[in-house]
Amino acid sequence: MDEYKNIYVEEDDGIAFITIDRPSKLNALNRETIAELHEAFKELDEDREIRVIIITGSGEKAFVAGADISEFSDFSVKEGGALAAKGQEVLFDFIENLSTPVIAAVNGFALGGGLELAMACHFRIASHNAKMGLPEVSLGVIPGYGGTQRLPQLVGKGKAMEMIMTAGMINAEEAKSYGLVNHMVAQEELLDYCESIARKIIKNSGVAIAAAIRAINAGYKDGMDGYRAEIEAFGNCFGTEDFKEGTTAFLEKRKADFPGK
Repeated sequence: MDEYKNIYVEEDDGIAFITIDRPSKLNALNRETIAELHEAFKELDEDREIRVIIITGSGEKAFVAGADISEFSDFSVKEGGALAAKGQEVLFDFIENLSTPVIAAVNGFALGGGLELAMACHFRIASHNAKMGLPEVSLGVIPGYGGTQRLPQLVGKGKAMEMIMTAGMINAEEAKSYGLVNHMVAQEELLDYCESIARKIIKNSGVAIAAAIRAINAGYKDGMDGYRAEIEAFGNCFGTEDFKEGTTAFLEKRKADFPGK
């Protein structure tokens, strides 16, 4: 695993933990951190032994408190557009379409780019002290890393409009009631809880999970027929070793022993 300046990666029996480690900046995303995250996710996704990735922030205050505003406060229109396009391509869309399941362990503030990062993950689990929001309009800009698209998908158009227009924060309990996070737990239990879910995922077929991710995402993409994508992915599963093992194990009344992804 590469050495990184702003993040660190740990591995434990099929699970990788990525921790964003810029505590003095409340783990804010700068261009260097985004590039490092891309490399880490790419490398882990290519590692057949890694079956689930959990991402969190260092310390007890923040998951990611936003983007590093000092990097782009003097950008032009063209530079601003390029910033959003590149960020979406190399990190946010990249995570959403990753074949390896990604869980966001939201351990504090997840604001702006931080909430957008969490929303790009396949699902989210929050600590009781987590606070989430998209405050960009208070700076005269809008969310640029997919926030205007993913938030309505997760919480509905009206609630997303309110959150973005008010630039306010919601707490973990509200986030759970909106469907923005799946579970809410005490901060000291957060990573263990995420790992317990990851262990359940690992028992299943990594090949089938990757196909399910692609099929689910297809239903949210313009110009794609999610049902057609599901039919195709379903059919392709019949040609995999995982399908043979899964069905044989079921008929033999034993637990399936799936290989790596």
